[in-house]
Amino acid sequence: MIEQTRLPQVMRITPPRFGDHRGFFSESWNKQKLQDAGLDLPEFVQDNHSLSREVGTVRGLHFQSPPHAQGKLVRCGRGAIFDVAVDVRKGSPTYGQSYGETLSFENGVQLWIPAGFLHGFMTLEPDSEIIYKCTDHYAPECDGAVKWDSCGIDWPLDGITPVISEKDELAQSLADFDSPFVYEA
Repeated sequence: MIEQTRLPQVMRITPPRFGDHRGFFSESWNKQKLQDAGLDLPEFVQDNHSLSREVGTVRGLHFQSPPHAQGKLVRCGRGAIFDVAVDVRKGSPTYGQSYGETLSFENGVQLWIPAGFLHGFMTLEPDSEIIYKCTDHYAPECDGAVKWDSCGIDWPLDGITPVISEKDELAQSLADFDSPFVYEA
């Protein structure tokens, strides 16, 4: 199932699961089936997989600027995360707005986050794994971040002090961010 979120171009994808007493089987990525359903995603060139041990770990809000901007197809391989996209395309009617959703091993939901959106997540369970496909290779010279708590996101774990990297803690605020992305209607 493919659903439009409240942010144009950010899509919610739930691949079907076929289960029995042994467990389940699911095609987590099938380009042809998505195209047949009307969603034609760019080519993916890299897969990433990360583990966050502690509940409340925040990673992001990250982006990769042009000419190596990345779109990401994100899913949770184990545990649960609150995954977030923030529109940072200059001139976009939804600039600065965010969309967040729980992705978990149990629900199998994925988010397509195109280039021009910040991406980040917070772990909701210990030992959560995130797996995502990228449309461009990692390019350290284009790597950037916006501070996780500067975008008005309603993070789901009140009362927990987030576990954050030094890079993410020192990131610029959204108000200070000069976005390299431009909205194309």
